[in-house]
Amino acid sequence: MAARGLHSHVKLDGEIERCRAEGQWAQLRLLAQQLLPPARPPRKAAAGAQDAEDFGNMLLAEALLEECLKENFAKLKDSIPLTEKNEPKLGEAKQHLTNILSRGKLRPKYMTEAMLIIGKLHYVEGSYRDAISMYARAGIDDLSTKDEPLYMLRLVTEAFVIKGLSLERSTNSIASRARLCEREEEVMACFETACVIAQVYLQELEKTLNNMHSRSIKGSNVTYSEFELSYFLEAALQSAYVTHLKKGNIVKGMRILREILRTVETKATQTFKMTAAKQLAQILLHSLSEDCYWSPLSDPLPEFMNKEDQSYVSNLLCRRPELYTEENAYCPQDNVEEALLLLLISESMANRDAVISRAPDQKDDRAVSLQDASAVYDLLSITLGRRGQYVMLSECLERAMKFAFDEFHLWYQLALSMVACGKSAYAVSVLKECAKLRPTDPTVPLLAAKVCIGSLHWLEEGEYFAKMVIDLGEDAGESLAKGYLALGLTYSLQATDATVKDTQDELNKRALQTLERARELAPEDHQVILYLSLQLALVRQISDAIEHLQEALQLCKDDMNSLHLLALLFSAQKHYQHALDVINMAVVEYPESFSLLFTKVKLEWIHKGPEEALMTCRHMLQMWQMVYNVLQHSGSEKGSSVTEAPVIKKHNGLHLTLPDAHDTDSGSQRASSLAASRLEQAMSEITMQSSSMKQGPLQLWTALEQIWLQAVHRKLESRVKYMFQRRG
Repeated sequence: MAARGLHSHVKLDGEIERCRAEGQWAQLRLLAQQLLPPARPPRKAAAGAQDAEDFGNMLLAEALLEECLKENFAKLKDSIPLTEKNEPKLGEAKQHLTNILSRGKLRPKYMTEAMLIIGKLHYVEGSYRDAISMYARAGIDDLSTKDEPLYMLRLVTEAFVIKGLSLERSTNSIASRARLCEREEEVMACFETACVIAQVYLQELEKTLNNMHSRSIKGSNVTYSEFELSYFLEAALQSAYVTHLKKGNIVKGMRILREILRTVETKATQTFKMTAAKQLAQILLHSLSEDCYWSPLSDPLPEFMNKEDQSYVSNLLCRRPELYTEENAYCPQDNVEEALLLLLISESMANRDAVISRAPDQKDDRAVSLQDASAVYDLLSITLGRRGQYVMLSECLERAMKFAFDEFHLWYQLALSMVACGKSAYAVSVLKECAKLRPTDPTVPLLAAKVCIGSLHWLEEGEYFAKMVIDLGEDAGESLAKGYLALGLTYSLQATDATVKDTQDELNKRALQTLERARELAPEDHQVILYLSLQLALVRQISDAIEHLQEALQLCKDDMNSLHLLALLFSAQKHYQHALDVINMAVVEYPESFSLLFTKVKLEWIHKGPEEALMTCRHMLQMWQMVYNVLQHSGSEKGSSVTEAPVIKKHNGLHLTLPDAHDTDSGSQRASSLAASRLEQAMSEITMQSSSMKQGPLQLWTALEQIWLQAVHRKLESRVKYMFQRRG
């Protein structure tokens, strides 16, 4: 019988320890009731019975307090004190703990635990000084975590983080600057110690639960996937690096974040680690330059090391969290690379844990999941955009579509990434969905019109999207003029493609009327006037075109495309010297523009002879080599040449009028060449002015091909001219 009673007692103690470690507070309340004596008239109890009763009351108080905290998670997060009047469980727990401390009958070990629990209670009531005093009385700075049960690790973790938070909220009463610095160091010591013990606790808890699961013990009705971090455990993991970053201690904050991410992951910390990875990526992208970067396996620069204080973690902590091995580990080489690695990991976790159910009871969870994922994708857009990795970005955003129902932001990000990497047809499909989500937003159909008119040459679809903007009327605001501009360009290109003269004339007439309407709506927009001038030039109204072009140049005197078109119009009137003067002026402003240099070659060949043109070709080859070297060094165009459709050899959209390399007639251009080059410039101006579009490798090699063709052609012309002179 004695052996059976001992076995029952040991089993009860084991269940109590398990419930306290796993946070099974409802079950702990039932177990605590078994330690309390049945209701009877008050009389003096034996010492052992009183100890058991006090221990049971302590467990009951802890369970009541934890249930109260779980019910008031939002108030704790907002630092709103709890009151006994509004929280009966809090009042009952306080009564039990006060009686236990006043009697002082518990064994020292359990008395320390009671002090840690009531210190937590003082904090949630807003009594920060009482909490600090209670922890000093418990002597938490001298506590060791060696060979302690799991629940004790949790209590010590919470004690340190609560002490740090209480000290942080009590600094206003300190007048001495030196004392304030000491207090700040003490706060950081508490936070860093709490962070370390919290990770040890969660790792050990996962091992314990996994072992119990493998042995199929029926007593445990909790799986680790159901374990939720309490408010104070979350605070213990976050407070150290958050406080450092708030104070501008980037090096210390990064050190702690990297250490957290190197610890062996547990299921309970997966969401937290995704947040930590995202925050470290933000620091790397926003607060750290490439020159100041140091890898996770190396030390910071010497000037940073001088500012880096030693760790505040208590030397009494014998247990440290397990870390992933560094053997064969990949180590980033710069801040963008490390940020990208962190964000790709976060993106994978966000996709895995995304809430895709549309059930009403999961609305809040779905909103939180979407918010976390959107933040990761925004950072991915910045990071991959820096490296020109738009193909990878579009693939990441495609994975996000499974939980992006009716979410315009993610759909629009996907459309932009597809435009950037050349997946034009897919981009238009996505933009159609975006237009359904935001029917009153004119920028969406404008972008769709740009892609249709330019990359795809889908003129009917481009006309449809342009009319969508126009149909918005005054609601389109400043975009209304751009809508008419897009429609005018569509009509002009349709006229170029038409084979019947009457159809061409009708479409050119529509284009001119539409562009004039755009000019009425935006009389100060030099781009609109530029394309109106170009349309006038296409219908051979050269004088009117020059007159309008002069107005555009008055609004923007150094606009490259306006200067280029003016030179072409002068060449159409056989005023080659004026055309050369304008081109030379433009080349001074834009020395790296191959479009201007090609036109200069043709004008020099006609007006001055092949020798002058050959000198310009030689200069263009030198310029090409310089641009190529810069691109090779920067490496910023990785993946930018991957496109969805077959490559179509056409003029660079950077420039208004890149001459046809095989056109040897005169300095003036054919209508089709003008229209194609004009259209491509328009595409970059309809929705956004982009004078800094990059020439990717494909365009660069095409330019080199044309340079050599021009040089060979001029050389042959020079040789033929020389032979005729000798025969003469």
